[in-house]
Amino acid sequence: MSCGPSVGIFSQKNMNKTKKALTKRFKITKTGKILRRLSGQNHYRSKKTGEAKRKGRKWVSLSKSEVKRVKRYLQS
Repeated sequence: MSCGPSVGIFSQKNMNKTKKALTKRFKITKTGKILRRLSGQNHYRSKKTGEAKRKGRKWVSLSKSEVKRVKRYLQS
């Protein structure tokens, strides 16, 4: 009975799993842009202006440096 690493089609070397936490937090558009929600929208909103609250409801695109990292975990 050997306890060595499994060698086959689905070994960890050939396949990466999608990070499920990222699939819940980001959205990929049809053109390939990655969108996220604005931070700071869960509590302490009474002191914010109405304009700031409305802007917080929108999806915002990621910066170029973040896109590279996030795509690596989402495109698995």
